[in-house]
Amino acid sequence: MATAAFPQWLHILAVATLLLGALCAAAVAIDVARHPQKMGVMNLVWPLTALFGTVLWAWLYWRFGRPKGAGVPASEAEKNPPFWAAVAKGASHCGAGCTLGDIIAEWSAFAFPTLAVWLGWHALFSEKIFAVWVLDYAVAFLLGVVFQYFTIKPMRDLSVRQGLWQAVKADAASITSWQVGMYGMMAVLQFAWFRHAYGGLAEVNTPEFWFAMQIAMLAGFLTAYPTNWWLIRKGVKERM
Repeated sequence: MATAAFPQWLHILAVATLLLGALCAAAVAIDVARHPQKMGVMNLVWPLTALFGTVLWAWLYWRFGRPKGAGVPASEAEKNPPFWAAVAKGASHCGAGCTLGDIIAEWSAFAFPTLAVWLGWHALFSEKIFAVWVLDYAVAFLLGVVFQYFTIKPMRDLSVRQGLWQAVKADAASITSWQVGMYGMMAVLQFAWFRHAYGGLAEVNTPEFWFAMQIAMLAGFLTAYPTNWWLIRKGVKERM
């Protein structure tokens, strides 16, 4: 696989957006540490989603997440966000699992290329990226279920088995719809833009790859949002 020769402006842009994401995630993480969320798993969700959502997700946290933090004075209206915001939080919950899962999977496959071979690179896929997407999905799904379990179980007072089953039901469609949008956008950026314009794909160890991933995660949010709207309306996922 040829490595792209990126122009300086794109490299600077990629580094800047990644730094912005890191700063937003750090700011949210510091505030969450001072004012822990009532739902413990959201202490991880908010900083993770700020990595790709940058200032938009930092605003979402301060507007609709922080009022539910310990020791934060807030009105009942602030503690009970409108439905569109509740859906955004539900989709973000899914996105946090995808974000962490993709970070783990992508760096694991980069460090140990044999993982991609085991998942079909050369045998099923001519491009390594497609084999790694299999790993991305598996890790993201596992983490998404874990995140959902620690949301549903305490809210519904379920047994471990019941909690796991409900978590799988709640997150299967959400994770899948997120990954569809993310993979689709990543394919456009890697193959239609990077390869066409710069002669190759962005490698995992480049800022351009993670810049593309930030954009792809936003696309994943857009495809997961309608799914979460439906899941919350039907009561399959909890309104947060």
